[in-house]
Amino acid sequence: MRVLGVDPGLTRCGVGVVEGVAGRPLTMLGVGVVRTPADAELGRRLVAVEQGIEAWLDEHRPEYVAVERVFSQHNVRTVMGTAQASAVAMLCAARRGIPVALHTPSEVKAAVTGSGRADKAQVGAMVTRLLRLDAPPKPADAADALALAICHIWRAPAQNRLQQAVARHAGRTPTHPTTATITSKGRTA
Repeated sequence: MRVLGVDPGLTRCGVGVVEGVAGRPLTMLGVGVVRTPADAELGRRLVAVEQGIEAWLDEHRPEYVAVERVFSQHNVRTVMGTAQASAVAMLCAARRGIPVALHTPSEVKAAVTGSGRADKAQVGAMVTRLLRLDAPPKPADAADALALAICHIWRAPAQNRLQQAVARHAGRTPTHPTTATITSKGRTA
């Protein structure tokens, strides 16, 4: 499985590609940051994020895109920029028919470090260890993008099985005592 992880942001949008399957060693195929100038007009910044993500999609051809789920912060301006960059990443993937998964920061931290409250240094250290890198990717947005990809590779199989089970269950019509039919031989069907 090849996953592009996206840690959305307007000034620095972390991107990282990881390949592998759950239970086996993973391989980093690329990591970086799409940057936009803080003083540029919003529309131009969003176009720059789009162009950067499109370039990563062209180069690495991921099967999935994992994006950090935007959560409420105290700084509304920051959360708006993060949400806008997140939407751009989802749009780029959807345009190509690539499935998108959203993972919360605590879900990613728990998957990679074992604790949903891990700090950025702990995430960076575990990403370095899991991908057998010489040093943690810099800036932290890049390490976070790799952590998102790792999280998706590890959690996707279980999530897919759960979704399939829910779909199978939804397709069944439960037999309720008041709706059971009696066959000609007196048995309930």
